[in-house]
Amino acid sequence: MTLHRVWLVAAVLLLSGCANGQGRPDLPYRDWSIGLLAPSYMEVWVESVDVIDRRGLVFERVHGGIVSYTGNSVGWPRLPAGGGKSISGVDLPEIIFVRWQSLAEPHTYNVRINIPLWVREEMVKPKEVADCSRKEPRPTIIDYRDGITIGLAPDGIAKAWLGGESIEIGRFVGAVSKLGPDMGKNNGRYAYPLTPESKAYIEKFGIPYGSW
Repeated sequence: MTLHRVWLVAAVLLLSGCANGQGRPDLPYRDWSIGLLAPSYMEVWVESVDVIDRRGLVFERVHGGIVSYTGNSVGWPRLPAGGGKSISGVDLPEIIFVRWQSLAEPHTYNVRINIPLWVREEMVKPKEVADCSRKEPRPTIIDYRDGITIGLAPDGIAKAWLGGESIEIGRFVGAVSKLGPDMGKNNGRYAYPLTPESKAYIEKFGIPYGSW
């Protein structure tokens, strides 16, 4: 059994007593979203994003593939925003697992991101915002912080923010997967080689470890 699978199974056993059925989640909106991003030139391929929601239910591969890039290779932007994917039929997250290929190194990482209660409380707290689709004077509408953005960087670094004002949830450090890319099913081959631009940048400036 892989480390990634062990984490999922262990977390399910701990949370299984909290599950209260598989009906539609009781949320003030139809879905929430997960956005993925990485520093520029530090190319990433996400194999899987798995969620254990607050009911204790497991949802595998709710997101994956390509990510957005920040425009800078060093550090994170003040308002990080990754291309989000709507997560439908899943209640608010208790734990998010990400398995990704850091192509700049290259390594494959697994990380567990624990989502605190205060984040879920913020995700259902209504707030008034200006309706930017209307001309001045703009009326206010009710909106929610219904998105989580996850930044992925070399050395297994993952950082998570709550949408809206990009409130930091936490910084997490993943573990290198002993099986390598694709859970060892692809003979050690990564999703794709670094682009010439990223390869040239890293050869010239190196990987800015410690800046994330």
